[in-house]
Amino acid sequence: MNVSYRWLSDYIDLSGIAAQELAEMMTRGGIEIDSVPSRNAGVSGVVVGYVKTREKHPDADKLSVCTIDAGTGEDLQIVCGAANIGADMKVPVAMVGAKLPGGLDIKRAKLRGVESQGMICSARELGINDKLLPKEQQEGILILPADTEIGRDILDVLALNDSILELDLTPNRSDCLSMLGVAYEVAALTGRPLNLPEPKKDIYPTSDRTSDHVRVTISAKEHCSLYAARYIKGVKIAPAPQWIQNRLIAAGVRPINNIVDITNYVMLEYGQPLHAFDAAKVAEGRIDVRLAQPGEVLVTLDDQERKLEPQMLVIADAEKAIALAGVMGGANSEVSSETTDIILESAKFDGGTVRRTSRQLGLRSEASARFEKEVDPARVRDALDRAAGLIARYAEGLVTEGVVEADVSVQQPVNVEISLDRINGMLGTELSKLEIKTIFSRLNFPAEVNGDGVWNVSIPSRRGDITRDVDLIEEVARLHGYDEIPTTLIEGATTAGALTKPQAIRRELRSVLTGAGLHETICYSVTSVQRTTLYKELSGETKPIPLAMPMSEERSVLRTNLIPSLLDAAAYNLSRKNNELALFEIGNVYLSDEEVLTRLPQEKPRLSLLLSGNRRSASWNRSAEPVDFYDAKGVLEKLFERLGLSGIIAYAAAQPAGFHPGRTATITIHTERGEETIGYVGQLHPELQRDFDLPDTYVAELELASIYEYADRRIEYRTLPRYPAMERDIAVVVDRGVAGGALTAAIVASAGELLESVKVFDVYTGERIGNDKKSVALALVYRHGERTLTDEEVTETHARVLTQLEQSFGAELRK
Repeated sequence: MNVSYRWLSDYIDLSGIAAQELAEMMTRGGIEIDSVPSRNAGVSGVVVGYVKTREKHPDADKLSVCTIDAGTGEDLQIVCGAANIGADMKVPVAMVGAKLPGGLDIKRAKLRGVESQGMICSARELGINDKLLPKEQQEGILILPADTEIGRDILDVLALNDSILELDLTPNRSDCLSMLGVAYEVAALTGRPLNLPEPKKDIYPTSDRTSDHVRVTISAKEHCSLYAARYIKGVKIAPAPQWIQNRLIAAGVRPINNIVDITNYVMLEYGQPLHAFDAAKVAEGRIDVRLAQPGEVLVTLDDQERKLEPQMLVIADAEKAIALAGVMGGANSEVSSETTDIILESAKFDGGTVRRTSRQLGLRSEASARFEKEVDPARVRDALDRAAGLIARYAEGLVTEGVVEADVSVQQPVNVEISLDRINGMLGTELSKLEIKTIFSRLNFPAEVNGDGVWNVSIPSRRGDITRDVDLIEEVARLHGYDEIPTTLIEGATTAGALTKPQAIRRELRSVLTGAGLHETICYSVTSVQRTTLYKELSGETKPIPLAMPMSEERSVLRTNLIPSLLDAAAYNLSRKNNELALFEIGNVYLSDEEVLTRLPQEKPRLSLLLSGNRRSASWNRSAEPVDFYDAKGVLEKLFERLGLSGIIAYAAAQPAGFHPGRTATITIHTERGEETIGYVGQLHPELQRDFDLPDTYVAELELASIYEYADRRIEYRTLPRYPAMERDIAVVVDRGVAGGALTAAIVASAGELLESVKVFDVYTGERIGNDKKSVALALVYRHGERTLTDEEVTETHARVLTQLEQSFGAELRK
């Protein structure tokens, strides 16, 4: 919102308060002012001149020699190159010694041998944005109204001796989208009285009544609560008075003609958008506020054809739509130079409806910006009367008697109760009753106090942002002055800031995974219904949770697992020739067993990772090495080791849907509560690899809740061993179905405290040992922390290990 300082001074006495000072005052009061530019871009010595004669330059086809009366008593001779200059015109004349924007000084000069005593100026040469001028004024010399006083300073004529306050409003302060709203605000801040305009009703009334020419109905009652109209006869379309044009330009609005300019002027003044229809183009004089019909089309005032949707609100006559309600008028009812009678509308449209229409059509206007934030219903009729009075005065219109309207609104007064103790308790102040009463008075909020010392404050409809006592306390705070609120030291016990255990673990997960060469992804929490059917073992018997207003079918439900998101990311990268992929994501999944939600879904944290491509690229001395199952498993083992979980994590072969049936393991955690499955790791199923056009790809997904609970991130330090170790290698033949992890677990259990480590270092299968057998070679390291072991001790322990393997797995020592 651009606010003219001069225009604002019509409503409130600003003497002694400079524009910059006022801006600082408003900013401190909660209405931020971005900047206060001056409308004068560096103009001085420019006056209104009258072109008495215009003759062709003797030596130049495109130059004219003009005789100018600039009110000095002597005529000036000025050479001008503008094509639109002519006799009997009023124009801006820069006298000798004048200054123009850009540091241009006007001096006497000769142009092709003819003396020129000044310069006739265009709007651009005066520093005015010519895009804000009427179209006929955008080229050539600026032509002034015929009644402009000769010799008058152009700064006064064009109101260039003015400053603009550029308001950066928050959405709750829509009351300041009008000059009157800003005037109320400044009056509250300064404590000065207001001088508001009085709408002039029924100026030059005729014997006709408005109801004889116009009928108004509201069919879409949920989208429009009030619609009022006046009928004005015999208007004469012409340029608006210069003072109205000046104020529109200062606000960034381009003047068009007196009717349109007056409606825009009143919109800026009252914050209430208006629209004028050519009465001759409104079929049967009937106006209905309704929703658009399927397939209905409207050409708006910007000459764009708009295909309307059924949820869009339109103004229609007996035959057709003639305007997009609250957004823009239709070209089929536009006021033109042939217009004689007009229907003037003022209404209260639903902000949400206007916002949806504006966004859907990509069409924003000054009117829609105000309706979206809800206009003041108390100003609907006042603005209509104000505009009618101005049209009667400046367009010579005859305003018919009365207003036709349809009102379906029930305006409930807003009253807020608040006490002195409540205000002072919230602000930490010691304000008196008189000070509070004075603040309410400056705000123009009627307030009465009862016997209990509680004020009942009536909130005007223009301040729709105030509904509770805390809103009133905020008003008191900003008018009293935030700088005047005393500061107090913080009291009470304090605690050192720290991460929660889940936060610390997530940070550790990221550190370990990125250190292992994986890249973190952040995927959408919404996906397609089809994606939720993948990996049912990870999501269980859950129902997809649909969004009320999805962006697309691909983003229509909340995800139930993370792997499909990583698969999409992998496919996206591979299609762009990024072939070596190592990705992970830490995020939430959303699970519910309800078709229609009656309670919040379960929100579970999970970790997912994906490996594809080569772990090592090919070079001159080695071939490429593709990733395999053990790379994915190794990353997880590193994680579990860092989190102190290695001893309670186990893996077992599994065949869940979506995974390769022979290269997948379930991951379980063993605690005092028993065994719990927390995820899977394995190769993507070949069919899914084909669907996503991926090479061999390995994925894993883990529930993090149990990891949060049992992780122990403490690092245990041990002294370096002082005594030597003794190593024993064994190779045993067992059934092919025996897992290596089961063998190592049995060895650890039977060897006791002397065993330092056990590791599988070779697996052999072949005809020599039988097709249903395999040979597993293990390296065992024995050590005692306090002394050197003897051969007898190690031999005894080793024999116990072999006996345990034979009894548990039928293992035979390979020879």
